[in-house]
Amino acid sequence: MNCVPKILLLLSLSVGWPLLAAAAEPVPAATAAPAAAADAPPTAPGQAAAADTRSVDEEIQALKKDVVDLNRDLFTLEEELLFPANTQVAVFLSMDVGEFFALDTVQLRIDNKEVTKYLYTPREAEALLKGGVQRLYLGNVKLGKHELVALFTGKGPHGDDYSRGARLNFEKAVGAKYLELKISDKQRRLQPEFEIKDWE
Repeated sequence: MNCVPKILLLLSLSVGWPLLAAAAEPVPAATAAPAAAADAPPTAPGQAAAADTRSVDEEIQALKKDVVDLNRDLFTLEEELLFPANTQVAVFLSMDVGEFFALDTVQLRIDNKEVTKYLYTPREAEALLKGGVQRLYLGNVKLGKHELVALFTGKGPHGDDYSRGARLNFEKAVGAKYLELKISDKQRRLQPEFEIKDWE
């Protein structure tokens, strides 16, 4: 009679022991990680990417400004080297017309030699009509007397082809020389007027 309970006790202990041992094992770190992650503050990868993009954009804008400044300085230096003030001649063009003449081209000759010929787009002609001034030519001439001839072509008062010229004798002294071609309406004659001014 006393043997049966002991056998049952031994069987229960032998069967239940692995279950108790398994229950006593520590929980792996991998199963505990989600709970820890849930307690951590949420990360914002979008914010970090936006900050990086802003930083790159600012650097690009700064580089662009540096390139523009460098190009301007190089352009100024190139002009000073190629066109020293002692031999420099600059010719500008301005317009105060619209009723009697529509500009197409301008040809410049200095001392009977063509130095430039410019064909205008409608947009460029409109900019001149709005008060713009174009530097048409920049070059070198020797000291002394010279002749400038400007030939203008376009549409006249009645939409017909129109061609006129202007001439100026000027003297190149030491220092830069500035000349202006001016096209204006001559209301009294109902014709465009072309003249060359010397900015002394």
